[in-house]
Amino acid sequence: MIIARDHYLNRLISHMNNGLIKVITGIRRCGKSYLLFELFNNYLIQSGVPEENIIKIALDDDEFEEYRDPKKLGRYIREQIVDSNRQYFVFIDEAQFAITKEEMKNPDVSVRLYGILNSLLRKKNVDVYVTGSNSKFLSTDIMTEFRGRGDEIHIAPLSFSEYYPASGKDKYDAWQDYLYMGGLPHILAEPDRESKEKYLERLNREIYLRDICERYGLRSGSGMEELMKLLASAIGSLTNPRKISDTFVSSGQKGLSTPTIAGYLNFLQESFIVEKAERYDIKGRKYISTPCKYYYTDLGLRNALLNFRQYEETHLMENAIYNELVFRGLSVDAGIVDTRADVDGKRIHRQLEVDFAVNKGSQRYYIQSAFAIPNQEKMEQEQASLIRIPDSFKKIIVTGGNAPIWRNDHGIMIINIFDFLLNEESLDL
Repeated sequence: MIIARDHYLNRLISHMNNGLIKVITGIRRCGKSYLLFELFNNYLIQSGVPEENIIKIALDDDEFEEYRDPKKLGRYIREQIVDSNRQYFVFIDEAQFAITKEEMKNPDVSVRLYGILNSLLRKKNVDVYVTGSNSKFLSTDIMTEFRGRGDEIHIAPLSFSEYYPASGKDKYDAWQDYLYMGGLPHILAEPDRESKEKYLERLNREIYLRDICERYGLRSGSGMEELMKLLASAIGSLTNPRKISDTFVSSGQKGLSTPTIAGYLNFLQESFIVEKAERYDIKGRKYISTPCKYYYTDLGLRNALLNFRQYEETHLMENAIYNELVFRGLSVDAGIVDTRADVDGKRIHRQLEVDFAVNKGSQRYYIQSAFAIPNQEKMEQEQASLIRIPDSFKKIIVTGGNAPIWRNDHGIMIINIFDFLLNEESLDL
């Protein structure tokens, strides 16, 4: 099955031969290898690049295990570059396998792989592409190590606009499947629901949890697994390490202190399993360090963690909207609006939530996720925070169903989930 990922393929094409190392990051099994080794590789061949000029190394494959030693990797690549007058393309898949645990954990330890990659860039006829499933690969001062020559391209599981045409279903059935099974590409190849569920459960257990434990030296994955389940059951809720620690204590879970939980949350973010939306005070124009919200990169993995027992379309839709905004390359925060009102002669202070405060260059958008707005009371509830925002940036409510786009008396655009997700320009309609 061929799944078009033009959004990312076009980015790779536009960055070709720019003198930078293209670092493709994303959760494992989200399609990084497919993008690079299939779609981009096919583009190069169709553009006239000889196949022998494309050097491909998959470091997570046992066939290339010896090249996890950066010196051997560099030697192997240089041996393939036999003609200085021909352009070569180097693909290194899952490059974090060439970084030791000590190098990954300690920012003061020199990472040998960076030196090898930098040396390749000194060759005028070499264009380098690497993939990685851990943001530490990028965040440990990699741009400093690359001397400003690193270029990150972050990819995610399939967006709904990618999933829907590949599914072969109408958009309503595709949407229900997407909320339940998520957007990991291989899901579309599994023959039935049971096979899809088992695939996701196996990934959580054998790939993601095992990878985290091995990478960060966790003696037991039980605490991490419990944390993942807790986050999965409370997507879109405000939380912080202290609150999570108190939840564990109240449920009898021992050995997970607040600092431990803070570390585990970082591990999950570094592995791209969850993403954090910081809290932003819209009126005060400042960030609030805690609490914040966590969203799952893939809804299917989230559902599998909970044995597919907590299917709440309201929260899943909010998570899908967050993922779509990130897919579009936007900066997404969880907004709040401070308000004061007189109630029974008393001045009451309240904080109203804005699901997403979104930045796109100099533009900003405020977005609420509302699964259904059956009456005026619900409309007033959803727009309460939006109408109290003291600026003129666009305000949007995304609803379930298939109602036409309209604007209410406050100038707020109400748009259905399909028009929002399937039109990349929907924020500017």
